[in-house]
Amino acid sequence: MKKSKDKNTEEQILAAAKSVFQAKGMDGARMQEIADKAGINKAMLHYYFRSKQLLFEAVFKNVFLLLAPQLNAILNDDSSIEEKIKNFTANYISFISQHPYLPNFIIQELNRNPEFILKFKNNKGFPDITKFKKKVADEVQQGVIKPIRAEQLFINILALNIFPFVAQPLIMAFTDLDNQAYQKLMEDRKTDAANFIINAIKNT
Repeated sequence: MKKSKDKNTEEQILAAAKSVFQAKGMDGARMQEIADKAGINKAMLHYYFRSKQLLFEAVFKNVFLLLAPQLNAILNDDSSIEEKIKNFTANYISFISQHPYLPNFIIQELNRNPEFILKFKNNKGFPDITKFKKKVADEVQQGVIKPIRAEQLFINILALNIFPFVAQPLIMAFTDLDNQAYQKLMEDRKTDAANFIINAIKNT
């Protein structure tokens, strides 16, 4: 008779895996360590998740589906482009500061498997920039912001928010910052990055 999977055990595994992945990343994490942290044996862990990759994807999905609806709501509300940039930047940096492994995992997976993100694209709440594009076009036409394609602006927003986390060791080395100083830099970046983008596109 086939064993049924217990929801509490699954959540326990995902919480343990998230902790280990945050501390050691995909490559440094070990299934045995995750099993130990979850308080189960390795065989039980493999019963729930057949491989480390599948476990990481499950952790990623849980976390990503917390972030994506927040960003989607910002992109699709009725606020101005300036407010969208400020809110997007503040929300993204706050979230990634709590889940620092996420950007590198996305980049790693996209390099290894470009279709990886398609697994999540059809999930409810996945960011949709259709309304954002219309808002950009409207504000360009009204003279509020300089002429720019919405796609280019969206890439600029993503790049200025994602890169500091992907390149954290490099940035810390170049700037001679310790972890505490780097975290303060990221906190300041919530306004600094947003203001940089806004000042670049705003008509004065």
